[in-house]
Amino acid sequence: RAERVRRRMRHVDTRARLGYAVLRVRNLERSLVFYQRFLGLRLVERVGSGYAFLSGSARHHDLALIQVGTDALDQPPGIVGVERIAFELPDPQTFARTYQRLCEQNIPLKTVDRMIAWVMSFADPDGNRIEAYCDRRDLPGAADLWQGRDLPLPPEKILAALQAPSEG
Repeated sequence: RAERVRRRMRHVDTRARLGYAVLRVRNLERSLVFYQRFLGLRLVERVGSGYAFLSGSARHHDLALIQVGTDALDQPPGIVGVERIAFELPDPQTFARTYQRLCEQNIPLKTVDRMIAWVMSFADPDGNRIEAYCDRRDLPGAADLWQGRDLPLPPEKILAALQAPSEG
């Protein structure tokens, strides 16, 4: 495992990293509930009724939300812009609990096993594409590179993670 991590880190350029994402939302309250309930983000700061900053780390914020109003237009498909925002979950157990919460609320989602990560894709209340994933590259049998492979990730496999010992 240590050798795999060393090999991966040789390719990491540490000059810059993504600091945060900003989303325009129609209803700030609805979006706050969504990101707190399903991704476990915590509210760090609100500025008036139009801005909120959420974090899942030690940083001030990983996600900023800006309320633009209920009559805001959707971005049409096929234009240049952000495809999705991805949130890394710390372990398969957290992935499984997040999956359960989304399913309990009947939020449509798709799951895949990319051999380097388990991935679930869904939309937030404004239709922004969200991905939650659990990096598995350091686990036995995992791959180092994605190589374009998306394998099925059935619910039974996801929920079995709740029975496994924690990796943390």
